[in-house]
Amino acid sequence: MTETTRLLRDLVAIPSVNPMRPDIPPEIALEFRVTAYLEQFFRTLGVPFERQNVAPQRDNIVARLTIPGAKRTLMFEVHQDTVPVDGMIIDPFGAKIEGNKLYGRGSCDIKGGMASMLGCFARLVREKPKGCCNVIMACSVDEEATMLGVIELAKRTKADCAVVAEPTNLNIVHAHKGVVRWNLLTAGRSCHSSTPEQGTNAIYRMGKLLVAIEQYAAHLRASSSDPLLGPPTMSVGLIEGGVSVNTVPDRCKIAIDRRLIAGEDPDKQSENFLTFLKTNAGIDFPFELNAPTIRMPALSPKGSEEIQKLLGAAIDAERGSHKVHSVPYGTDAATLAWAGIPSVVFGPGDIAKAHTVDEWVPLDEVESAANILYRLACAVG
Repeated sequence: MTETTRLLRDLVAIPSVNPMRPDIPPEIALEFRVTAYLEQFFRTLGVPFERQNVAPQRDNIVARLTIPGAKRTLMFEVHQDTVPVDGMIIDPFGAKIEGNKLYGRGSCDIKGGMASMLGCFARLVREKPKGCCNVIMACSVDEEATMLGVIELAKRTKADCAVVAEPTNLNIVHAHKGVVRWNLLTAGRSCHSSTPEQGTNAIYRMGKLLVAIEQYAAHLRASSSDPLLGPPTMSVGLIEGGVSVNTVPDRCKIAIDRRLIAGEDPDKQSENFLTFLKTNAGIDFPFELNAPTIRMPALSPKGSEEIQKLLGAAIDAERGSHKVHSVPYGTDAATLAWAGIPSVVFGPGDIAKAHTVDEWVPLDEVESAANILYRLACAVG
């Protein structure tokens, strides 16, 4: 068994489920077990590292390889957390190997990519090849929910360019949409449903807001379009309210998903949205738009041209060919790029297998990814 496969097997066997819901069992929740494993790995390599505390029992861990005379620094970034294991038809932490596949939660998203990066990083530490750049190995928390880890990472860690691990079939992703999500609430006054005129129906109020939100979504779609990503969008995905059918509801809440294209500032979207609701939609009752639960800009290809070229050459040398494309899902690369670190997305596995009931990753791609990243580190210089 190669070192990279062993790393992958170990990582998948360690639960690191994002506590995105309150019912996640504590014995599998949070990333701290993986963080401890990574700390020991870096200690054994003899490289300096730091923990960046993000939340209780949730630390980014960042290791560094410094090469005398190197002019540039390359960051490998990967998240430690996985989605929950509901409905899986395999042992989520069994790390079972069958032929060229390793099965388990996170194997594809994205512990396969983590193993590739760690294997490459260890090889660079041991060999210190001529012309190698400085390398930062950054393992962040909370990517699958609110991306708090990469926000803290971007504040405290700088590099000249970055590769962010996600399953891309060993191709390069250079663009994706961003996202802002809010909860919007309406309040009313409850009373018995037999005399509804004595109360104020919070769901009726929300109904008026939903019409306005649909109008705003249409306005966004018509306002602009990105050649790679299409138009900006807005969607309401969840609604809840009331206590019983025979009680006029005094509360209602919806969850809103706003997808951004290149050039849209996530910090300005609350103001833009509220301005539309208050000036264009005729809303004459109070409502509350909570602070965003997530804020992530779009990833633009502008600025990452050099890392795209260098990574593409490394892929071609290992695999013969590659493609560069955009994707609809979001990644940590957008936050790093927003902070001034040109970033691309790359890794083993197929996004179609991420989050699935029988998640797996091809072992040959994990090995190839490690070799490609090694070539890249030698090319960045």
